[in-house]
Amino acid sequence: MSTDAFDLTLGEVVDSRPAARPQRIALTGRHVGIVPFDVGTHGPALYERSHGPEKEQLWAYLGAAPFEDYAAFEAYYAAAAQKDDPLLYAIIDKASGEAVGHATFMRIDPANRVIEVGNILYTPALMRTPGGTEAMELMARHVFETLGYRRYEWKCNALNAPSRRAALRYGFRFEGVFRQHMIVKGRNRDTAWFSMLDGEWPQRAHAFAHWLAPENFDAEGRQLASLGVFNADQIEVGDIRLRRASLADLPTVEEVQRRAYAKNRILLGVEPVPLLWDYAQVFREREVWVVDGATALSAVLILEPRAEDLLLDSLAISPMAQGSGLGNVLLAAADARAQALGRGVVRLYTGEPLSANINWYRRKGYSIERVEQMPDRRLVHMAKALG
Repeated sequence: MSTDAFDLTLGEVVDSRPAARPQRIALTGRHVGIVPFDVGTHGPALYERSHGPEKEQLWAYLGAAPFEDYAAFEAYYAAAAQKDDPLLYAIIDKASGEAVGHATFMRIDPANRVIEVGNILYTPALMRTPGGTEAMELMARHVFETLGYRRYEWKCNALNAPSRRAALRYGFRFEGVFRQHMIVKGRNRDTAWFSMLDGEWPQRAHAFAHWLAPENFDAEGRQLASLGVFNADQIEVGDIRLRRASLADLPTVEEVQRRAYAKNRILLGVEPVPLLWDYAQVFREREVWVVDGATALSAVLILEPRAEDLLLDSLAISPMAQGSGLGNVLLAAADARAQALGRGVVRLYTGEPLSANINWYRRKGYSIERVEQMPDRRLVHMAKALG
Protein backbone atom coordinates (compact mmCIF):
# COMPACT_ATOMS: atom_id res chain seq x y z
CA MET A 1 0.00 0.00 0.00
CA SER A 2 1.31 3.42 -0.85
CA THR A 3 2.34 5.66 2.04
CA ASP A 4 0.20 8.32 0.37
CA ALA A 5 -2.81 6.58 1.95
CA PHE A 6 -1.64 7.48 5.42
CA ASP A 7 -1.68 10.80 7.22
CA LEU A 8 1.93 11.09 8.33
CA THR A 9 1.47 14.34 10.22
CA LEU A 10 3.81 14.19 13.18
CA GLY A 11 4.55 16.37 16.17
CA GLU A 12 6.72 19.44 16.12
CA VAL A 13 10.45 18.77 16.02
CA VAL A 14 11.93 19.89 19.34
CA ASP A 15 15.33 20.08 21.00
CA SER A 16 15.85 16.54 22.26
CA ARG A 17 18.77 17.25 24.54
CA PRO A 18 17.95 16.13 28.09
CA ALA A 19 17.39 18.54 30.93
CA ALA A 20 19.69 18.61 33.94
CA ARG A 21 18.75 16.69 37.06
CA PRO A 22 18.02 18.88 40.07
CA GLN A 23 20.80 18.91 42.64
CA ARG A 24 20.92 19.58 46.36
CA ILE A 25 21.48 23.31 46.09
CA ALA A 26 19.93 26.33 47.78
CA LEU A 27 17.51 28.80 46.16
CA THR A 28 17.21 32.18 47.83
CA GLY A 29 14.31 34.61 47.78
CA ARG A 30 13.33 37.72 49.69
CA HIS A 31 11.03 35.90 52.12
CA VAL A 32 12.12 32.27 52.05
CA GLY A 33 14.96 29.99 51.09
CA ILE A 34 14.73 26.53 49.53
CA VAL A 35 17.45 24.23 50.88
CA PRO A 36 18.18 20.49 50.84
CA PHE A 37 16.28 18.88 53.69
CA ASP A 38 18.36 17.87 56.69
CA VAL A 39 16.38 16.14 59.42
CA GLY A 40 18.75 17.17 62.19
CA THR A 41 18.59 20.84 61.20
CA HIS A 42 15.01 21.15 60.00
CA GLY A 43 13.16 18.31 61.67
CA PRO A 44 12.45 19.69 65.17
CA ALA A 45 10.93 23.00 63.99
CA LEU A 46 8.95 21.36 61.20
CA TYR A 47 7.59 18.68 63.50
CA GLU A 48 6.49 21.24 66.06
CA ARG A 49 4.83 23.45 63.41
CA SER A 50 3.04 20.54 61.71
CA HIS A 51 1.75 18.59 64.71
CA GLY A 52 -0.45 21.10 66.45
CA PRO A 53 -4.26 21.06 66.66
CA GLU A 54 -4.57 21.31 62.85
CA LYS A 55 -2.35 18.29 62.13
CA GLU A 56 -5.11 16.05 60.73
CA GLN A 57 -6.01 18.71 58.18
CA LEU A 58 -2.36 19.42 57.27
CA TRP A 59 -1.56 15.77 56.58
CA ALA A 60 -4.90 14.68 55.14
CA TYR A 61 -3.77 14.48 51.50
CA LEU A 62 -0.11 13.60 52.02
CA GLY A 63 1.13 10.05 51.70
CA ALA A 64 2.33 9.95 55.29
CA ALA A 65 -0.01 10.26 58.24
CA PRO A 66 0.62 12.57 61.19
CA PHE A 67 3.33 10.96 63.27
CA GLU A 68 2.81 9.59 66.76
CA ASP A 69 5.97 11.22 68.05
CA TYR A 70 9.13 12.94 66.93
CA ALA A 71 11.07 9.67 66.74
CA ALA A 72 8.72 8.34 64.07
CA PHE A 73 8.83 11.67 62.22
CA GLU A 74 12.63 11.75 62.37
CA ALA A 75 13.01 8.20 61.06
CA TYR A 76 10.68 8.84 58.13
CA TYR A 77 12.35 12.12 57.11
CA ALA A 78 15.90 10.84 57.63
CA ALA A 79 15.15 8.23 54.95
CA ALA A 80 13.25 10.66 52.71
CA ALA A 81 16.13 13.15 52.74
CA GLN A 82 18.46 10.54 51.23
CA LYS A 83 16.38 9.95 48.11
CA ASP A 84 17.16 11.52 44.75
CA ASP A 85 13.59 11.19 43.51
CA PRO A 86 11.59 12.58 45.22
CA LEU A 87 14.29 15.15 46.04
CA LEU A 88 13.24 16.81 49.28
CA TYR A 89 13.77 20.49 50.13
CA ALA A 90 12.96 22.42 53.27
CA ILE A 91 11.32 25.83 52.97
CA ILE A 92 13.05 28.21 55.37
CA ASP A 93 11.48 31.40 56.69
CA LYS A 94 14.26 33.96 56.38
CA ALA A 95 13.03 36.03 59.32
CA SER A 96 13.18 33.16 61.83
CA GLY A 97 15.67 30.90 60.06
CA GLU A 98 13.41 27.91 60.73
CA ALA A 99 11.74 25.36 58.49
CA VAL A 100 8.08 26.21 57.84
CA GLY A 101 7.34 23.68 55.11
CA HIS A 102 8.77 21.34 52.52
CA ALA A 103 8.39 20.40 48.85
CA THR A 104 10.01 17.97 46.44
CA PHE A 105 10.99 17.65 42.84
CA MET A 106 9.70 14.24 41.83
CA ARG A 107 8.98 11.96 38.86
CA ILE A 108 12.09 13.51 37.36
CA ASP A 109 12.39 12.70 33.63
CA PRO A 110 15.38 14.54 32.14
CA ALA A 111 15.11 12.77 28.76
CA ASN A 112 11.61 14.16 28.13
CA ARG A 113 12.32 17.29 30.17
CA VAL A 114 9.34 16.69 32.47
CA ILE A 115 9.40 17.20 36.24
CA GLU A 116 6.79 17.46 38.99
CA VAL A 117 6.56 19.51 42.16
CA GLY A 118 4.88 17.53 44.92
CA ASN A 119 4.84 16.30 48.51
CA ILE A 120 4.14 19.88 49.51
CA LEU A 121 3.63 20.61 53.20
CA TYR A 122 2.86 24.18 54.25
CA THR A 123 2.55 24.74 57.98
CA PRO A 124 0.35 27.57 59.29
CA ALA A 125 3.44 29.79 59.49
CA LEU A 126 3.79 29.58 55.68
CA MET A 127 0.17 29.44 54.55
CA ARG A 128 -1.29 32.55 52.92
CA THR A 129 2.02 34.43 53.09
CA PRO A 130 4.20 35.97 50.37
CA GLY A 131 6.81 33.39 51.31
CA GLY A 132 4.49 30.54 50.38
CA THR A 133 4.04 31.94 46.89
CA GLU A 134 7.70 32.82 46.59
CA ALA A 135 8.69 29.23 47.35
CA MET A 136 6.73 28.01 44.35
CA GLU A 137 8.13 30.81 42.19
CA LEU A 138 11.71 29.90 43.15
CA MET A 139 11.19 26.24 42.30
CA ALA A 140 9.44 26.95 38.99
CA ARG A 141 12.11 29.45 37.97
CA HIS A 142 14.82 26.90 38.73
CA VAL A 143 13.04 24.22 36.70
CA PHE A 144 12.63 26.34 33.59
CA GLU A 145 15.51 28.79 33.62
CA THR A 146 18.33 26.76 35.15
CA LEU A 147 17.51 23.09 34.57
CA GLY A 148 15.84 23.47 31.16
CA TYR A 149 12.63 21.46 31.60
CA ARG A 150 9.80 21.94 29.14
CA ARG A 151 6.91 20.65 31.28
CA TYR A 152 6.30 21.23 34.99
CA GLU A 153 3.56 19.18 36.63
CA TRP A 154 1.33 19.52 39.66
CA LYS A 155 -0.83 16.61 40.73
CA CYS A 156 -3.14 16.26 43.70
CA ASN A 157 -6.04 14.27 45.05
CA ALA A 158 -9.06 15.38 43.03
CA LEU A 159 -10.87 15.97 46.35
CA ASN A 160 -8.16 18.38 47.54
CA ALA A 161 -9.88 21.66 46.69
CA PRO A 162 -7.21 23.91 48.27
CA SER A 163 -4.46 22.26 46.22
CA ARG A 164 -6.48 22.56 43.03
CA ARG A 165 -7.08 26.25 43.71
CA ALA A 166 -3.38 26.76 44.44
CA ALA A 167 -2.35 25.13 41.15
CA LEU A 168 -4.57 27.49 39.16
CA ARG A 169 -3.45 30.49 41.20
CA TYR A 170 0.20 29.70 40.47
CA GLY A 171 -0.54 29.51 36.75
CA PHE A 172 -0.78 25.77 36.13
CA ARG A 173 -3.45 24.62 33.68
CA PHE A 174 -5.91 21.87 34.55
CA GLU A 175 -5.61 18.89 32.21
CA GLY A 176 -8.07 16.37 33.63
CA VAL A 177 -8.62 13.68 36.25
CA PHE A 178 -7.06 10.22 36.27
CA ARG A 179 -9.75 8.05 37.83
CA GLN A 180 -8.78 5.38 40.37
CA HIS A 181 -5.19 6.45 39.92
CA MET A 182 -3.85 5.45 43.34
CA ILE A 183 -4.68 3.92 46.70
CA VAL A 184 -3.48 6.20 49.49
CA LYS A 185 -3.93 5.38 53.17
CA GLY A 186 -6.40 2.67 52.16
CA ARG A 187 -8.59 5.06 50.18
CA ASN A 188 -9.17 5.55 46.47
CA ARG A 189 -7.48 8.57 44.96
CA ASP A 190 -8.60 10.13 41.71
CA THR A 191 -5.77 12.44 40.67
CA ALA A 192 -6.20 15.91 39.19
CA TRP A 193 -3.42 16.79 36.75
CA PHE A 194 -2.10 20.29 36.08
CA SER A 195 0.84 21.50 34.01
CA MET A 196 2.88 24.55 33.13
CA LEU A 197 4.97 24.65 29.95
CA ASP A 198 8.23 26.39 29.23
CA GLY A 199 6.54 28.58 26.63
CA GLU A 200 4.05 29.75 29.27
CA TRP A 201 6.67 30.45 31.92
CA PRO A 202 7.74 33.98 30.84
CA GLN A 203 4.22 35.32 31.37
CA ARG A 204 3.91 33.37 34.64
CA ALA A 205 7.26 34.75 35.78
CA HIS A 206 5.96 38.24 35.02
CA ALA A 207 2.87 37.57 37.13
CA PHE A 208 4.89 36.22 40.06
CA ALA A 209 7.23 39.22 39.96
CA HIS A 210 4.38 41.72 40.01
CA TRP A 211 2.48 39.92 42.76
CA LEU A 212 5.57 39.63 44.96
CA ALA A 213 6.62 43.26 44.41
CA PRO A 214 6.49 45.33 47.64
CA GLU A 215 4.16 47.84 45.98
CA ASN A 216 1.51 45.12 45.63
CA PHE A 217 1.03 45.11 49.42
CA ASP A 218 -0.40 47.77 51.69
CA ALA A 219 1.05 48.91 55.02
CA GLU A 220 -0.64 45.97 56.78
CA GLY A 221 0.80 43.46 54.30
CA ARG A 222 -2.47 42.84 52.45
CA GLN A 223 -2.28 42.18 48.71
CA LEU A 224 -3.66 44.83 46.41
CA ALA A 225 -4.11 42.54 43.40
CA SER A 226 -4.22 38.76 43.58
CA LEU A 227 -1.83 36.40 41.84
CA GLY A 228 -4.84 34.81 40.18
CA VAL A 229 -5.61 38.16 38.54
CA PHE A 230 -2.00 38.64 37.45
CA ASN A 231 -2.10 35.12 35.98
CA ALA A 232 -5.42 35.60 34.16
CA ASP A 233 -5.54 33.78 30.82
CA GLN A 234 -8.24 35.76 29.05
CA ILE A 235 -10.02 39.09 28.75
CA GLU A 236 -13.51 39.14 27.31
CA VAL A 237 -14.86 42.20 25.50
CA GLY A 238 -18.32 41.50 24.17
CA ASP A 239 -18.02 38.52 21.84
CA ILE A 240 -14.25 38.91 21.48
CA ARG A 241 -11.83 36.98 23.68
CA LEU A 242 -8.22 37.97 24.14
CA ARG A 243 -5.97 35.20 25.36
CA ARG A 244 -2.61 35.38 27.10
CA ALA A 245 0.13 34.64 24.62
CA SER A 246 2.88 32.06 25.03
CA LEU A 247 6.30 31.84 23.42
CA ALA A 248 4.71 29.70 20.71
CA ASP A 249 3.07 32.94 19.53
CA LEU A 250 6.29 34.96 19.51
CA PRO A 251 7.03 34.80 15.73
CA THR A 252 3.46 35.73 14.84
CA VAL A 253 3.35 38.51 17.43
CA GLU A 254 6.52 39.96 15.92
CA GLU A 255 5.00 39.76 12.46
CA VAL A 256 1.76 41.51 13.49
CA GLN A 257 3.77 44.22 15.24
CA ARG A 258 6.04 44.68 12.23
CA ARG A 259 3.22 44.94 9.74
CA ALA A 260 1.13 47.23 11.94
CA TYR A 261 3.92 49.70 12.76
CA ALA A 262 6.07 49.68 9.62
CA LYS A 263 3.78 52.19 7.93
CA ASN A 264 4.64 54.80 10.57
CA ARG A 265 8.31 54.98 9.57
CA ILE A 266 7.74 57.67 6.93
CA LEU A 267 5.79 59.98 9.24
CA LEU A 268 8.12 59.45 12.19
CA GLY A 269 11.37 59.59 10.29
CA VAL A 270 12.71 56.92 12.67
CA GLU A 271 12.02 53.30 13.52
CA PRO A 272 8.77 52.97 15.52
CA VAL A 273 9.48 52.09 19.16
CA PRO A 274 7.75 48.65 19.09
CA LEU A 275 10.01 47.62 16.21
CA LEU A 276 13.09 48.21 18.37
CA TRP A 277 12.06 45.68 20.99
CA ASP A 278 13.51 42.25 21.72
CA TYR A 279 10.25 40.30 21.84
CA ALA A 280 11.64 37.43 23.88
CA GLN A 281 12.33 40.07 26.53
CA VAL A 282 8.89 41.62 25.99
CA PHE A 283 7.25 38.29 26.88
CA ARG A 284 9.16 38.32 30.16
CA GLU A 285 8.67 41.98 31.07
CA ARG A 286 5.14 42.78 29.89
CA GLU A 287 1.75 41.17 29.54
CA VAL A 288 1.16 39.99 25.98
CA TRP A 289 -2.44 39.45 24.84
CA VAL A 290 -3.61 38.32 21.40
CA VAL A 291 -6.81 37.94 19.43
CA ASP A 292 -6.98 34.85 17.24
CA GLY A 293 -8.27 35.18 13.71
CA ALA A 294 -9.48 32.41 11.44
CA THR A 295 -5.99 31.56 10.20
CA ALA A 296 -3.59 33.83 12.11
CA LEU A 297 -3.43 36.37 14.89
CA SER A 298 -5.66 39.36 14.29
CA ALA A 299 -4.36 41.68 16.99
CA VAL A 300 -1.78 42.11 19.75
CA LEU A 301 -2.11 44.09 22.97
CA ILE A 302 0.95 44.64 25.15
CA LEU A 303 0.43 45.99 28.66
CA GLU A 304 2.57 46.71 31.69
CA PRO A 305 1.06 47.06 35.18
CA ARG A 306 2.87 49.77 37.11
CA ALA A 307 2.48 50.94 40.68
CA GLU A 308 0.01 53.73 39.90
CA ASP A 309 -1.33 52.87 36.46
CA LEU A 310 -1.47 50.44 33.57
CA LEU A 311 0.74 51.27 30.60
CA LEU A 312 -0.76 50.43 27.23
CA ASP A 313 2.59 49.79 25.61
CA SER A 314 1.42 48.64 22.19
CA LEU A 315 -1.79 48.14 20.26
CA ALA A 316 -1.41 46.43 16.89
CA ILE A 317 -3.97 45.18 14.38
CA SER A 318 -3.08 42.84 11.55
CA PRO A 319 -3.60 44.56 8.17
CA MET A 320 -6.16 41.89 7.27
CA ALA A 321 -8.24 42.78 10.35
CA GLN A 322 -8.02 46.56 10.20
CA GLY A 323 -11.36 48.33 9.94
CA SER A 324 -13.09 45.57 11.92
CA GLY A 325 -13.37 47.50 15.18
CA LEU A 326 -10.59 45.59 16.92
CA GLY A 327 -8.89 48.83 17.93
CA ASN A 328 -11.89 49.68 20.09
CA VAL A 329 -11.86 46.13 21.49
CA LEU A 330 -8.21 46.43 22.51
CA LEU A 331 -8.79 49.77 24.22
CA ALA A 332 -11.74 48.28 26.11
CA ALA A 333 -9.60 45.28 27.05
CA ALA A 334 -6.93 47.58 28.46
CA ASP A 335 -9.59 49.35 30.54
CA ALA A 336 -10.93 46.03 31.82
CA ARG A 337 -7.44 44.82 32.66
CA ALA A 338 -6.63 48.03 34.55
CA GLN A 339 -9.80 47.72 36.59
CA ALA A 340 -9.12 44.05 37.38
CA LEU A 341 -5.66 45.01 38.64
CA GLY A 342 -6.99 47.91 40.68
CA ARG A 343 -5.41 50.61 38.51
CA GLY A 344 -7.47 53.75 38.02
CA VAL A 345 -5.51 55.17 35.10
CA VAL A 346 -4.42 53.83 31.72
CA ARG A 347 -1.47 55.57 30.06
CA LEU A 348 0.07 55.30 26.61
CA TYR A 349 2.48 57.12 24.35
CA THR A 350 2.71 57.71 20.62
CA GLY A 351 4.91 59.62 18.21
CA GLU A 352 4.11 63.33 17.90
CA PRO A 353 3.80 63.23 14.08
CA LEU A 354 1.07 60.57 14.31
CA SER A 355 -1.73 63.11 14.63
CA ALA A 356 -4.41 60.67 13.46
CA ASN A 357 -3.51 58.34 16.33
CA ILE A 358 -3.47 61.18 18.83
CA ASN A 359 -6.88 62.40 17.72
CA TRP A 360 -8.31 58.88 17.84
CA TYR A 361 -7.07 58.38 21.40
CA ARG A 362 -8.54 61.75 22.40
CA ARG A 363 -11.92 60.68 21.04
CA LYS A 364 -11.63 57.56 23.21
CA GLY A 365 -11.20 59.55 26.40
CA TYR A 366 -7.42 60.07 26.54
CA SER A 367 -5.87 63.47 27.16
CA ILE A 368 -2.34 64.71 26.57
CA GLU A 369 -0.26 64.89 29.74
CA ARG A 370 3.13 65.89 28.33
CA VAL A 371 5.42 65.75 25.32
CA GLU A 372 8.78 64.11 25.89
CA GLN A 373 11.81 65.10 23.84
CA MET A 374 13.92 62.04 23.10
CA PRO A 375 17.29 62.11 21.32
CA ASP A 376 15.70 61.03 18.04
CA ARG A 377 11.96 61.68 18.43
CA ARG A 378 9.19 63.36 20.40
CA LEU A 379 6.70 61.19 22.29
CA VAL A 380 3.22 62.33 23.25
CA HIS A 381 2.18 60.83 26.61
CA MET A 382 -1.56 60.43 27.12
CA ALA A 383 -3.74 59.22 29.99
CA LYS A 384 -7.29 58.13 30.66
CA ALA A 385 -8.83 58.07 34.13
CA LEU A 386 -11.27 55.21 34.68
CA GLY A 387 -14.51 55.83 36.50
